[in-house]
Amino acid sequence: MSLTYMARKDAIDLAGATGLVVFATVLAFNQVVIKVTNDGIGPVFAAGLRSGLALLVLGLWLWVRGRKLEGLRRTFWPGLLLGGLFTIEFIFLFIALDLTTVSRVSVVFYSMPVWLALIAHFALPGETLSWRRVLGLVLAMAGVIWALFDPQSRHAGSLLGDGLALLAALSWAGIALTVRLTKVSELTPESQLFWQLSVSVVGLLAAAPLFGDLLRDPTALHIAGLGFQAVFVASLGFLFWLRLMTIYPASDIAAFSFLSPVLSVGMGWLLLDEPVGPGFIGAMCLVAVGIVLINRRRKSAS
Repeated sequence: MSLTYMARKDAIDLAGATGLVVFATVLAFNQVVIKVTNDGIGPVFAAGLRSGLALLVLGLWLWVRGRKLEGLRRTFWPGLLLGGLFTIEFIFLFIALDLTTVSRVSVVFYSMPVWLALIAHFALPGETLSWRRVLGLVLAMAGVIWALFDPQSRHAGSLLGDGLALLAALSWAGIALTVRLTKVSELTPESQLFWQLSVSVVGLLAAAPLFGDLLRDPTALHIAGLGFQAVFVASLGFLFWLRLMTIYPASDIAAFSFLSPVLSVGMGWLLLDEPVGPGFIGAMCLVAVGIVLINRRRKSAS
């Protein structure tokens, strides 16, 4: 059955899990691509160009599928909020990846389920924290702190970059909550993504001159990286993620992001020769175990 017509479910099934594993892998590789692209294009300017290109891809998607954007007028204010959070998230994330390593950014950024679960406990029905989920929160937070102060990777990182990655994670959690708690939850994923891309392309390109040179001697590699981000992450990838948000519990979807930091650390080490020692790997494992516990729920009585 197409994801378009699937009813809301109480837990992740095999189809959802498979899709999320693939998406987590794409997101992990995307961290490397952003860092490489930043070498040729200013981070915020690159983020703005990515949103603009992704908006074009979204328009092509709508045309091919014969669909229209609906409900934009009645969701104007929450749509602006959604787009504003999206803008802020990628200002923080792209600059973070310009300042520190992919490995450190990924561990901090993909701690998003920790903050989402904590906020969802108070804001979303059915998202109450059990003792297992509280233990998961503690372990994941401990892992993030351990990773940030790991001596082998610390010299290659930046505390400012780490802090910006945390702010990006909080912004991402805000997007997930906005999708669930406001009228944008009534929109199709295409309309939700339109709000994010249309607001962010204006905001990011307007803000870009405030963050240094727009171009840093770009090459074909940097242009290709920008294209990868626009097509496979910022448009089709986010459409997939937003559609899953309408089917499965928000914290269940977020919990699969534990795969992305694991894969990102491996890709950062393999492709960018980033320092990754036993201590950092231990910290990453703590975060992963914590997120798994956050996602674990009691089985209903038969």
